[in-house]
Parts: sequence; structure tokens; C-alpha cells
Amino acid sequence: MAATKRHEEDLKRNSKRQEAVTNDPIELLRLKCLSRGACGIKGLGRAFRIMDDDGNRKLDYNEFKKGCYDYGLSLEDYEIRNAFKKFDLDENGTIDFDEFLLSLRPPMSKARRNIIMLAFRKLDKDGSGSITTDDLKGVYSARCHPKYMNGEWTEVQVFREFLKSFDSPENPDYIVTQEEFINYYSGVSASIDSDAYFDLMMRNAWKL
Repeated sequence: MAATKRHEEDLKRNSKRQEAVTNDPIELLRLKCLSRGACGIKGLGRAFRIMDDDGNRKLDYNEFKKGCYDYGLSLEDYEIRNAFKKFDLDENGTIDFDEFLLSLRPPMSKARRNIIMLAFRKLDKDGSGSITTDDLKGVYSARCHPKYMNGEWTEVQVFREFLKSFDSPENPDYIVTQEEFINYYSGVSASIDSDAYFDLMMRNAWKL
């Protein structure tokens, strides 16, 4: 279940409004991502992961800056540098990719994190740590999709379209990792004030 159009618009509008008043570099970067919608943080995470050629899950300042530019975040150089300094806690010139994403995600209660993981585990039927088209069989029904019903799409095409909600629109691989799933729903969560409503929304969407 992707974010509703109303949630997306609320998130974008509120994030842009808060950008103008925050003085915190991490909060500014977070808001810049969320102003792109629920996929914002997930998309930045993917952009950085693609750049991590050696797979050490570390980013130096030039990689961090390039990732922000490549993702299209409208930040001044000094804003990027200030954010990097905040993430580089030990001042060794690199930031840990996993710690960076944890800091960038909007704060979520334990209850929200638990319901997100409950949904992920239901979708990840084989326990591989990622959701694929095979995982969706028997969990997500393609037969009610209009393009399946009129014969335009196959079941796999419907599943791929569904996964694109959580994937990168520019470079979809039709595989959603646990990290991407959490990053996506941290964006959805930021547009919902009530824990109870977030829990109900997730349970209804995934029949938990």
C-alpha cells in the first residue's frame, strides 16, 4: 500500500513550510527529502548506495555532496557541508551509511516500527530480507487490477507496478529491501500524527 494522495500532498506541503524555519542541518536535509513525498528518504538512500562502489557503506564528503546533487536536492554548498559535519560524529572525514539513514528517518515510535516490520515480514514470504514478485503471489491480488482484468497486463506486470511504489522510479529493480521498506514508511509516518491511525492504516492495508 503506497501513501494516499492526500498524505503525499500534506507531507510535501508541511515539509516545505518547515524548511523555512529550521536551523538544524540534519532536519533541513530530512525536510528536503520529505518535500519530495514519502519516497524521498528511500530515494536518497538508494542514490547513495549506488555510489558506494566498494561496498564499505561509508561516504566521504565528495560522495555525500554528489549524492545530494544527483538526487536533485536544492541545497547550498554550505548546507551540505553543515549536514555532513553533523553526521561525521568522529570527524574522520567519512560517515557511516547505516547510521546516516537512521538519523535521517523521521522519529517514529516503537509501535510504528513494530507494525512496519510486521507488514514487511508478511510480504517477505521466503525470509530473504527483500520483497520480490514471487513473494507477492498469494499476498497481493493482481486479479482485481483493471489492466489485468482487461488482459493488458500479466500478473507479474501488476506485481512490478506495485513494487515500483516502493522502488526508485528512475531505476526500478523490482526488489524492495527491508531498508527501503522502512525508509518508505518513515516518510508515510511523517504525514500521520496519530499512532493509532497509522497502526489501523497498516493493518487494513496488509490485512495484519
